[in-house]
Amino acid sequence: MKNIYPLQFEPILKDRIWGGEKLKTVLSKPIQSSTVGESWELSTVEGDVSVVANGELKGASLMSLIDECPNEILGRAVYERFGKQFPLLFKYLDAREDLSIQVHPNDALAKERHNSFGKTEMWYIMQADEDARIIVGFKEKSNANEYVENLKNKSLLTILDDVKVKSGDVFFLETGTVHAIGAGLVVAEIQQTSDITYRIYDFDRVDAQGNGRELHIDQALDAINYEKVDTYKEYAKEVNQSNSVVDCPYFTTNFIPLDGEVVVSKTGDTFTVYMCVEGSFELECNGVKYNYKKGDTVLLPAVIKTYVLSGKASVLEIYIS
Repeated sequence: MKNIYPLQFEPILKDRIWGGEKLKTVLSKPIQSSTVGESWELSTVEGDVSVVANGELKGASLMSLIDECPNEILGRAVYERFGKQFPLLFKYLDAREDLSIQVHPNDALAKERHNSFGKTEMWYIMQADEDARIIVGFKEKSNANEYVENLKNKSLLTILDDVKVKSGDVFFLETGTVHAIGAGLVVAEIQQTSDITYRIYDFDRVDAQGNGRELHIDQALDAINYEKVDTYKEYAKEVNQSNSVVDCPYFTTNFIPLDGEVVVSKTGDTFTVYMCVEGSFELECNGVKYNYKKGDTVLLPAVIKTYVLSGKASVLEIYIS
């Protein structure tokens, strides 16, 4: 293995029926279409494995790096727990229109049906148009019968919780939470490595050929959590500090309002990922300086234990506890 350094990856861009152009206009992604909905920043999902975009290792896949140097890339504790699997998936999303209403199965159900992880995730709202909202869970405790009845009657939205959002809001969605990102939002999404989604309702949309997208109504029935859930996360914003936002079994996310300089020391147990959600910053390690701007995502392999962040930016810091 050559010298290991902070790694950026080529964005994997996904056209979506609900996508737009903000990944280009807001986050400077190299999109060629007017309906790009997702930029997968860091992925080992089969068929969508990230490829290094910078430095000596440019062109190497993330999977090949992990395969060659699992401890150095993933970290001792992560490798011990997950083997040579990269356990997280990082995305930016642009919702020009509402996303479908959907739910993700838990680990047990996903393993049984799809030999996959479940899909616990969090959203950080980077940009929100006026009156933009999300759908998260039920307004009140529900059940399968009520859910199916409202689905049949096309009144599902009347029993789901509709929340207005603004830039900087964070929502943590455990598996089983019925949800949808609403129109007019740019979102940073952190989730388990999984592409398993059960689509429940798609607002009766059709594509250019008049075809609706596949629904997974029966599969969703026993994946849904019918309890009322609290998904909104309050968090501190102490400058030049790692402020805890989400700490769950699958990932830890901190918020760093950077205004100056922060010296970081790590143990080597886990990789760390930084997502720049506002402004720009510099990262210095081993005497080399790397620069990042809004919309950039960088993987710090676990072998990089000491470095300095500086600049004026809002940064999400993600690792495995």
